[in-house]
Amino acid sequence: MRQMRFPDSEYNVDIDEVLAKIRRFRGIILAGIILLAVAVAVLTMIYTVQPEEQAVVKRFGAVIKTTGPGLHFKLPFGIDQVQHVATERVLKEEFGFRTEQTGQPTRYVDQAFPDESLMLSGDLNIIDVEWVVQYRIADPIKFLYSMREPVRTLRDISESVMRRVVGNNLGSEILTIARVNIANSTREEIQDAMRRYETGIHVVTVELQNVVPPQAVQPAFNEVNEARQEQERMINEANRQRNEAIPRARGSANRIIDEAEGYAVERTNMALGEAARFKAIFEDYQQAPEVTRRRMYLETLTEILPQVGSVLVMQDGTGAPLPLLHLQEGHMPKEINQ
Repeated sequence: MRQMRFPDSEYNVDIDEVLAKIRRFRGIILAGIILLAVAVAVLTMIYTVQPEEQAVVKRFGAVIKTTGPGLHFKLPFGIDQVQHVATERVLKEEFGFRTEQTGQPTRYVDQAFPDESLMLSGDLNIIDVEWVVQYRIADPIKFLYSMREPVRTLRDISESVMRRVVGNNLGSEILTIARVNIANSTREEIQDAMRRYETGIHVVTVELQNVVPPQAVQPAFNEVNEARQEQERMINEANRQRNEAIPRARGSANRIIDEAEGYAVERTNMALGEAARFKAIFEDYQQAPEVTRRRMYLETLTEILPQVGSVLVMQDGTGAPLPLLHLQEGHMPKEINQ
C-alpha cells in the first residue's frame, strides 16, 4: 500500500484508496459530462426571432442565411452565431435637439444642440432648423457588414444634405412656405446616398420640427411677421372692398343703360305713333277738309276746356265782372291764379 506523507503534518494520503474511489465514480462523472454537453448543445442550437426582427446567421464568421420571425435551429457550440436586427421597427435620428425621458413614462425633456441646427440660408441669414429622420433597416446583411457605422453615416449625410438644401433657399421661404419642399428633397437625397453606399437603410420620412430664427433676433423677427400679417390683412381688406364696389358699380351702370335703352325705345315708339296718327289725320283731311277741320277743332276744345275754371267778362262801367262759363266750379284758370 502506497502512502503519501506531508512534511510537518499528521495526515497521510493513501493513493491506492483514492484511485479506487475515482474508478468507482468514473461512470457517474462521465454521464454528468455527457448530460452537460447535451444540455449546452440543446441550448445553443435553438434561437427565437421576434415578429419585428430578422436574424443573420453566421458560420465560422461567414454569413450563410437570414431567418424570419419564429423558432429556428443552428449548429451548437458557437459554430453558428446569430445577430438579431429590428427590420420592421421605425427608428429615428434627431438633429438639433434630443428628447430624453425623465423618470415618468410619458414625459420628455428637449435639449438643444445649436452646432447641428444653426445654418445659413441662401440670403445669408442664420436659421435654427431642427428635424427628425425616420428610417428602418431594409437589408440586415448590408446594415451589419457593408459599413462600419451606418447610423453615424446616416447622421453625417443627413446634416450635410440639410445644410445644402437650406443654403439653396431664401430665409423667408424656409420660415414660411418652403418647409414641405425642403423635407421632401432632403429625404430623396439622403435615400439616394444610402442606396449608393449600400447601408441597408431605408429612409421613411424627414420631418422639420422647429424652424425659427436664432434667439437673439427673435423679437425683430416677430415684428417683421406682425408687419407682414398686417400687410396681408390690409391687402385682403382692399380686395374685399374692391370685390364689393366693382359689382355694385357694374350693376348700377347696367341699370342706367337699361333705363336709357327703355326710354329710347319708348320715345321712338311715341314718335312713330304720333307720326302714324298725323299721317292718318292728313289722309282724312285730304278726303274731307271741312269735316276734318271741325273734328279737330272740337277735339281740341274737349281737351282744353276741362282745364279752364271760369271765364269772366269785364265791361266798362260795370262794377263787377260777369261770369261767362262755369266749367269747373271753384277752379280758376292758371293765368288768373298767377
